[in-house]
Amino acid sequence: MNRKTLLAAMAVTSVLALPAFAHHPGADLDRLMGSEEKYFQAIDAPAAPGFDLADDEGNPVRLSDFADKVVVLNFVFASCTDVCPLHSDLIARVQAMVNETPMKDLVQFLTVTTDPKSDTPEVMKGYGEAHGLDPRNWTFLTTREGQAEDATRKLSEQYNVRFDPLEGGQQMHGLVTHVIDRGGRFAAKFHGLRFDPLNLVMYVNGLTNSVNRP
Repeated sequence: MNRKTLLAAMAVTSVLALPAFAHHPGADLDRLMGSEEKYFQAIDAPAAPGFDLADDEGNPVRLSDFADKVVVLNFVFASCTDVCPLHSDLIARVQAMVNETPMKDLVQFLTVTTDPKSDTPEVMKGYGEAHGLDPRNWTFLTTREGQAEDATRKLSEQYNVRFDPLEGGQQMHGLVTHVIDRGGRFAAKFHGLRFDPLNLVMYVNGLTNSVNRP
């Protein structure tokens, strides 16, 4: 079954359990996704690390604000000359597929900068447009006024991803896409850039359709 057919089926059955399409995780979400996607890691922790940050308008944003949604979270910095732009483009591909279905109202994409000093509100506002990210359910987050400059790097470490400053404003870092279930449960991680974006869409769809989650 191709991508368009899968997305069309998801649009018809937005909040009902879906049949077992190819690549669809089905009932045993983590086990079956682990068999389909080599870059998938099930976490299933009761709670993801919380945060209290700000958007590009300075409005406070907390992870708990999205307790009724599935959250797709990643860390980047806008001046990255290595893999951050590729990561953002990959997230945009995932978001575009999600937003072709009614899941668009059930999923929130969050990107956290690890360079709040350089990623000014103006930079943040242009970043999403440059990478094709839809502001309807995507937000770029930075530190709040008064927080330490390294607060978001420390937050990334709580998610087990380090961003270590280098000369020239660059940072050495890993590359992970985090998936947080409704109610704040830390569901899973997709590592690197080589995972199939459709598998992430299907995993998120499985979470949004689960009747066992809050």
